[in-house]
Amino acid sequence: MDPLNFPAYTFQLSRSEEKEFIYDPIRKKKVVLTPEEWVRQHVLAFLVQTQNYPMSLIAVERMIQFNNLKKRFDVMLYNKQGHPQMLIECKAPEVNLSSETLFQISTYNMVFKVPHLFVSNGLKHLLFQLNEAGNYESVSEFPVL
Repeated sequence: MDPLNFPAYTFQLSRSEEKEFIYDPIRKKKVVLTPEEWVRQHVLAFLVQTQNYPMSLIAVERMIQFNNLKKRFDVMLYNKQGHPQMLIECKAPEVNLSSETLFQISTYNMVFKVPHLFVSNGLKHLLFQLNEAGNYESVSEFPVL
């Protein structure tokens, strides 16, 4: 996989039956290594190793229901009280972060109403925070939870 716009991290990679796998320490299992999974694992490493968020406060690929549709969010970061704080959407590096991507994460957020949103394709990252007026604004620093 190509390098991404993250610090260098070490991952547990393996191969079986012509498929590559990467170990996900949050889900505690090997998952098929796709371009989107490569980004997701970098995001998780960034949260844990660089931002020092505890793994116990991170959920990966969980099912949600919205308007009678079953969807799956990529990553959710919780605070110490167990309340959702940041919804994270990961895309493959070749996927442009567009208004469609922001619409997708905004739709998922209708369920959670979190104060922080993060979108990444591994090359470009967008971080938003809910302001006092109730709108999301772009910010550059990750929150302290």
